Amino acid sequence: MPSSELQKKAIYFLIFVVFLALLLIFFPAIEDSIRTFMSARFGLVIDEKWSISMPDGGRPETMIETSVNLASNILRILQILIWMALVVAIVRFVFFLFRQTVSRNAAEGEASSLLKTVLSIVIYIVAFFIIFQTQFPDVQLGPLFTGSTIIGIVVGLALQDTLGNLFAGLALQADQSFQVGDVISIGSLGNGVVESVSWRGVKIRTFQNKLLVISNAAMGKEAIEVAPKTGLNARLIFFTTLYSASPANTAIHVREAIRLSENVSQKLRPIVRIKALGTDGIDWEVKYWLNDYSKYNDSDALIRQRIWYVCQREKIGFAFPTRTVHIEPQSGETGADEIVNTIAEHLNRVSVFTPLSDEEIERLAKASISRIYAPGEAIVRMGQKGSSMFVVTRGSVKVQIPENDYQKTLVTLSQNDFFGERSLLTGEPRSANVIAIEETEVLRIDKNALKPILENNPNLVESISELIEERKVVINKGEDKPTDRNTSKKGAIRSIRKFFGLQ
Repeated sequence: MPSSELQKKAIYFLIFVVFLALLLIFFPAIEDSIRTFMSARFGLVIDEKWSISMPDGGRPETMIETSVNLASNILRILQILIWMALVVAIVRFVFFLFRQTVSRNAAEGEASSLLKTVLSIVIYIVAFFIIFQTQFPDVQLGPLFTGSTIIGIVVGLALQDTLGNLFAGLALQADQSFQVGDVISIGSLGNGVVESVSWRGVKIRTFQNKLLVISNAAMGKEAIEVAPKTGLNARLIFFTTLYSASPANTAIHVREAIRLSENVSQKLRPIVRIKALGTDGIDWEVKYWLNDYSKYNDSDALIRQRIWYVCQREKIGFAFPTRTVHIEPQSGETGADEIVNTIAEHLNRVSVFTPLSDEEIERLAKASISRIYAPGEAIVRMGQKGSSMFVVTRGSVKVQIPENDYQKTLVTLSQNDFFGERSLLTGEPRSANVIAIEETEVLRIDKNALKPILENNPNLVESISELIEERKVVINKGEDKPTDRNTSKKGAIRSIRKFFGLQ
């Protein structure tokens, strides 16, 4: 509330309080004037306590005595009303200030109107009894309280459910577990958006636009799940894709489609992750956050729609319960020949295998093994023993070595590049880490695949050694001297022959 309106209410409050205070100050004078008038009018003697007597000591008429008592009681009742008006004004203004302070200092909103009403009633009752006792001291309130206790027991038993709702409502309001506008789910009772909270119960607008009224007593016995309207609340969506679909591509495309959807918060990035490797396909879990949680049904439907469209565009198949029968192809079938020819094409582009004939390349292609690695996955690690080399057929990798507490990238390799040739030919440990940058497919060529070729053609050892030394010079940027190269070449030939057991 603006400060100008607060000042206006404060001014009205001061004017009203000053007016009531003036009435109370001048009330004894007004009372004296009325007593003087009635004394002169009826020829009576009336003291400050409104006791009546005749000047001659006689008894006044019943009608006159009744009139004087009536006037006395009316004045006392007026004084009680003025005092109660003053108490009401002060209590309401104090609660107003308290509400203003809470709304400025707490993020949860206003203080509970139910709690304020109950406290106000208690204060009014106590104040009324005190003021009443000052004006009518002869009236004994003890019998009234005794009778009230008995009546209270009877009424309490009769209104047991109502009182239970009242006190449960007070507990809910004091705890401030939820507010109007929050989405709540109450066990088996239902869920929806909170519309109001009263002394009797909570009104919830369900997502079928029905009004659900739940008593406070029932609310107090249930576990309540709250999605605050002021916070970001997450939702989970599940779907399943075929094993033939690339997990890396699926995660990227689905995440981008969800991120730009309506009502999806831009403050937190959606999470697309593999939940399980199911019997029928890859089970996915999508987690995203909503700006307005009350619209989660529409948002869930929109997200599912976006997932369907992005999977259609990217040719990502949805999995469903299936049973696939795999028939092992016979050797010499067209499919196997095509695979060997494709591998042979990649091997022909590798400089290390240039001395090999077409027949030898084909034999090597049949013995090669295709492997797929995820983004960020290590293909080989530095210091690891090995007897194989790799040819990149799809994707890219980076070659790294540790330097000053971080991984220094020496070179990036892409399609038809190769690495690990020294381990294949000499059995040396890996000299660097090779990490897949994206989803990468490589051909792995083992020692057992190359050994029969070298045994049938021992002269290939020298040719391959020359190529290895040339590649080493390129990597070292020509830093080796010619003498060192010749020595290194002879050492490589000996290492290859020894490793493969050649004469």
